[in-house]
Amino acid sequence: MKKLLSLQKLINKMDKPLLVVTILFFLFGLLNIVTASSREAVVRYEVSTYYYFFKQLEMLLIGFVLSCFLINLKTKYYKNLSVIAYFIVLLLVLLLFPFGREVNGAKNWLPLPGIGTLQPSELAKPVTIVLISVIFEQYYRLFKSDNPKRYSKIGLLLIIFILIPSLTFIQKDLGSALIILAICAIMFLASPIKRLDKLKTICLVIGLLIMGSMIIVLKRGYLLSPAQLSRFDYFNPCSKYETTGYQVCNGFIALNEGGLFGLGIGNSRQKYSYIPEPHTDSIFAIIGEEYGVIKCSFIFLAYIFIIFRILKIATNSNTIRGRFICLGIASYIFLHIFINLGGLFGLIPLTGVPLPFLSYGGTYAISLMCSLAVVQRFHIEKKEEKFKLNR
Repeated sequence: MKKLLSLQKLINKMDKPLLVVTILFFLFGLLNIVTASSREAVVRYEVSTYYYFFKQLEMLLIGFVLSCFLINLKTKYYKNLSVIAYFIVLLLVLLLFPFGREVNGAKNWLPLPGIGTLQPSELAKPVTIVLISVIFEQYYRLFKSDNPKRYSKIGLLLIIFILIPSLTFIQKDLGSALIILAICAIMFLASPIKRLDKLKTICLVIGLLIMGSMIIVLKRGYLLSPAQLSRFDYFNPCSKYETTGYQVCNGFIALNEGGLFGLGIGNSRQKYSYIPEPHTDSIFAIIGEEYGVIKCSFIFLAYIFIIFRILKIATNSNTIRGRFICLGIASYIFLHIFINLGGLFGLIPLTGVPLPFLSYGGTYAISLMCSLAVVQRFHIEKKEEKFKLNR
C-alpha cells in the first residue's frame, strides 16, 4: 500500500502532459510496427505476424523498468554514475571492432548470446549528454573565469566530444557519429564557456577533423565508403530508381498514394517488398501511406509539443546539470526527427537513424525512454523544491 501511495505521489509530481503524450506515442508506434512489419516477418523471415511487435514490446518493458529506476534516482548522483556509464559504453563501442556484427555496411551491432543484439552508439547519446552536463555544472565558474586551468577542462570536453563519434565513424555508422557530434556542438554553443574560448575550440576541432580525415584516407585509401558516398547522390531519387534512389523513391510513392486521407490502417502497398525493412527507419512512409497527410500532421504536432515541454523543464530547472541535460535530450530527439524525415523526404542524404517513438529498434527505444525518465526526474525535483519552500 505504501509503495502504491509513493508511486502515486511520484506520478503527481511528473509533467503529466509530457507523460501522457509520450505513452500514447510509444503505443501508437508499437501498433504501427505490427502493420508495417507484417509482410516482412511472414514472407522474408518466416516468423509470426506479431514477431516484431512482441520484440519491441519486450524492449519497451525493459525500458520501463530502467525508467522507473531513473525516475527514483536523485540527480545529485549523476556526477559519479555518468563517468562509470561513459566508460562502460566506450568499452562496448570498442568491443564492436573484434565482435561487432555488420548490418547495411555499418559494424554497429554487438551480439549478446541468448539475448539478441545491442547498439552501443545509441546508448552513447544520452550517456554523453549527461556526462557533458555534469562537467558544465562542476566547472561552471572556472569556464567563465580567466583561470588558465579552464583549458584542461575544455580539453577533457573535446576528448568526450570526439572519442566515441570517431570510433563510431570508423565502424561506418555515419548517422550515429553525426548525431553525437551535433548534440555535443549544440551543448557546447549553449555552454558557460567564454565566447573567445569557444571560437578557439571550434578552430581546434576543425583542425583535428581535417588531420583525422587525412590519417584515415592515408590508412585505408578513402574517407567515406562507396555505400556512404552513394547516399549523397540524393537529388531526383526516382531518376535513379534502379540504384541509389530506390528506397527514397518508394517512400515518395507511399506518401503520394496516401494523399490527404490515407489508404487505411493495414492497407499499405509499399510494405510489400518495395521498401526494405519498412518497420525500421522508413516507417513514416508506411504511416503516411495508411493515414494520409491530415492525420500525420498530428504526429508533427506531438513532436513539437514534446520538445517544447522538455525545453520548458530545462528553463525551469533549478540546477545547471538539469538545464543542459534537458537541452541535450531535446536536441537528441530533434536531430533524430530531422535526419530521419529529412532523408525520407529527399531533403538531405538518407541515413539509417530511427524515428523517435515510431521505428522498430530495441536499443534506441530503451535509450529514448530512459532519456525521458531523466527529464521527468528533473521536473520532480523542481516540484519537490517548491513544496519545501512553501512549507
